[in-house]
Amino acid sequence: MNKTLICYFSASGVTKSVSEKLAKTLEGDLFEIEPTEKYTSADIDWTNKESRSSVEMADKSSRPAIAKKIENLEVYDKIIIGFPVWWYTAPTIINTFIEENDLRNKKIYVFVTSGGSNETGSFTDLKNSYPELNFVRAKRFKGTESEEEYRSFIEE
Repeated sequence: MNKTLICYFSASGVTKSVSEKLAKTLEGDLFEIEPTEKYTSADIDWTNKESRSSVEMADKSSRPAIAKKIENLEVYDKIIIGFPVWWYTAPTIINTFIEENDLRNKKIYVFVTSGGSNETGSFTDLKNSYPELNFVRAKRFKGTESEEEYRSFIEE
Protein backbone atom coordinates (compact mmCIF):
# COMPACT_ATOMS: atom_id res chain seq x y z
CA MET A 1 0.00 0.00 0.00
CA ASN A 2 1.43 3.34 -1.00
CA LYS A 3 -1.53 5.59 -1.68
CA THR A 4 -1.73 9.28 -0.91
CA LEU A 5 -4.83 11.30 -0.10
CA ILE A 6 -4.70 15.09 -0.21
CA CYS A 7 -7.40 16.52 2.06
CA TYR A 8 -7.87 20.26 1.99
CA PHE A 9 -9.97 23.08 3.33
CA SER A 10 -9.97 26.18 1.16
CA ALA A 11 -11.95 29.30 1.93
CA SER A 12 -10.70 31.50 -0.92
CA GLY A 13 -9.38 29.02 -3.51
CA VAL A 14 -5.62 29.29 -2.84
CA THR A 15 -5.37 26.07 -0.85
CA LYS A 16 -7.55 24.28 -3.41
CA SER A 17 -5.16 25.27 -6.20
CA VAL A 18 -2.11 23.99 -4.30
CA SER A 19 -3.98 20.77 -3.43
CA GLU A 20 -4.78 20.13 -7.08
CA LYS A 21 -1.11 20.64 -8.03
CA LEU A 22 0.00 18.28 -5.26
CA ALA A 23 -2.51 15.63 -6.32
CA LYS A 24 -1.37 15.81 -9.93
CA THR A 25 2.34 15.73 -9.06
CA LEU A 26 2.05 12.97 -6.44
CA GLU A 27 -0.64 11.02 -8.28
CA GLY A 28 -2.77 11.23 -5.16
CA ASP A 29 -6.50 11.43 -4.64
CA LEU A 30 -8.26 14.64 -3.57
CA PHE A 31 -10.82 15.20 -0.83
CA GLU A 32 -12.24 18.61 -0.06
CA ILE A 33 -12.95 19.28 3.61
CA GLU A 34 -16.11 21.14 2.75
CA PRO A 35 -18.07 22.87 5.50
CA THR A 36 -21.79 22.17 5.63
CA GLU A 37 -22.25 25.93 5.66
CA LYS A 38 -19.86 27.52 3.14
CA TYR A 39 -17.77 30.49 4.23
CA THR A 40 -18.48 33.83 2.58
CA SER A 41 -15.92 36.60 2.26
CA ALA A 42 -17.62 38.33 5.20
CA ASP A 43 -17.27 35.10 7.24
CA ILE A 44 -13.48 35.08 6.81
CA ASP A 45 -12.92 38.79 7.50
CA TRP A 46 -10.25 38.51 10.18
CA THR A 47 -10.49 42.26 10.94
CA ASN A 48 -14.09 41.81 12.13
CA LYS A 49 -14.21 40.28 15.61
CA GLU A 50 -17.84 39.29 14.94
CA SER A 51 -17.12 37.39 11.71
CA ARG A 52 -17.80 33.66 11.67
CA SER A 53 -14.12 32.74 11.46
CA SER A 54 -13.20 35.12 14.30
CA VAL A 55 -15.89 33.63 16.53
CA GLU A 56 -14.87 30.04 15.68
CA MET A 57 -11.18 30.69 16.24
CA ALA A 58 -11.86 32.36 19.59
CA ASP A 59 -13.65 29.20 20.76
CA LYS A 60 -11.15 26.31 20.83
CA SER A 61 -14.03 23.83 21.19
CA SER A 62 -15.64 24.99 17.93
CA ARG A 63 -16.08 22.14 15.44
CA PRO A 64 -17.73 23.33 12.21
CA ALA A 65 -19.68 20.54 10.50
CA ILE A 66 -18.25 18.89 7.39
CA ALA A 67 -20.58 18.18 4.44
CA LYS A 68 -19.25 14.76 3.37
CA LYS A 69 -17.21 11.83 4.62
CA ILE A 70 -14.17 10.10 3.15
CA GLU A 71 -14.83 6.67 1.73
CA ASN A 72 -12.20 3.93 1.89
CA LEU A 73 -9.79 5.81 4.16
CA GLU A 74 -8.15 2.48 4.96
CA VAL A 75 -6.56 2.28 1.49
CA TYR A 76 -4.35 5.32 2.13
CA ASP A 77 -1.08 5.25 4.04
CA LYS A 78 -0.17 8.93 3.54
CA ILE A 79 -2.59 11.72 4.34
CA ILE A 80 -1.76 15.29 3.39
CA ILE A 81 -3.89 17.91 5.12
CA GLY A 82 -3.88 21.42 3.67
CA PHE A 83 -5.47 24.61 4.92
CA PRO A 84 -5.01 28.37 5.16
CA VAL A 85 -3.47 29.63 8.41
CA TRP A 86 -6.05 31.37 10.58
CA TRP A 87 -4.84 33.17 13.70
CA TYR A 88 -1.42 31.44 13.42
CA THR A 89 -2.93 27.96 13.51
CA ALA A 90 -5.28 25.55 11.72
CA PRO A 91 -8.94 26.54 11.25
CA THR A 92 -11.16 24.65 13.69
CA ILE A 93 -12.74 22.69 10.81
CA ILE A 94 -9.40 20.84 10.61
CA ASN A 95 -10.01 19.57 14.14
CA THR A 96 -13.46 18.39 13.02
CA PHE A 97 -11.85 16.49 10.15
CA ILE A 98 -9.17 14.87 12.33
CA GLU A 99 -11.65 13.89 15.04
CA GLU A 100 -14.16 12.41 12.56
CA ASN A 101 -11.61 10.21 10.76
CA ASP A 102 -9.40 7.42 12.05
CA LEU A 103 -5.93 8.64 11.06
CA ARG A 104 -4.02 6.27 13.32
CA ASN A 105 -1.32 4.30 11.51
CA LYS A 106 -1.18 6.93 8.75
CA LYS A 107 1.72 9.23 7.94
CA ILE A 108 0.27 12.71 8.14
CA TYR A 109 1.78 15.64 6.28
CA VAL A 110 0.51 19.17 6.74
CA PHE A 111 0.74 22.04 4.35
CA VAL A 112 -0.47 25.56 4.87
CA THR A 113 -1.12 28.52 2.65
CA SER A 114 -0.56 31.99 4.00
CA GLY A 115 0.60 35.37 2.88
CA GLY A 116 2.68 35.85 6.01
CA SER A 117 2.43 33.06 8.59
CA ASN A 118 4.58 29.96 8.38
CA GLU A 119 3.59 26.36 9.12
CA THR A 120 5.24 26.05 12.54
CA GLY A 121 2.37 27.13 14.81
CA SER A 122 -0.22 25.05 12.98
CA PHE A 123 1.96 21.95 12.92
CA THR A 124 2.96 22.23 16.59
CA ASP A 125 -0.65 22.80 17.68
CA LEU A 126 -1.88 19.75 15.76
CA LYS A 127 0.92 17.52 17.05
CA ASN A 128 0.20 18.63 20.62
CA SER A 129 -3.58 18.23 20.24
CA TYR A 130 -3.34 14.75 18.69
CA PRO A 131 -0.20 13.09 20.12
CA GLU A 132 -1.44 9.62 19.14
CA LEU A 133 -1.14 10.52 15.44
CA ASN A 134 1.98 10.39 13.29
CA PHE A 135 2.54 13.94 12.04
CA VAL A 136 5.64 13.71 9.85
CA ARG A 137 6.31 17.10 8.32
CA ALA A 138 4.79 20.48 7.52
CA LYS A 139 5.46 23.08 4.87
CA ARG A 140 4.08 26.39 3.66
CA PHE A 141 3.21 26.56 -0.02
CA LYS A 142 2.46 29.66 -2.04
CA GLY A 143 1.26 27.92 -5.20
CA THR A 144 4.34 28.80 -7.23
CA GLU A 145 6.41 25.73 -6.30
CA SER A 146 7.91 23.33 -8.80
CA GLU A 147 6.83 19.71 -9.14
CA GLU A 148 10.11 18.72 -7.47
CA GLU A 149 9.28 20.85 -4.41
CA TYR A 150 5.88 19.16 -4.13
CA ARG A 151 7.42 15.70 -4.60
CA SER A 152 10.17 16.26 -2.02
CA PHE A 153 7.57 17.28 0.57
CA ILE A 154 6.56 13.66 1.24
CA GLU A 155 9.75 11.82 0.32
CA GLU A 156 11.20 9.90 3.21
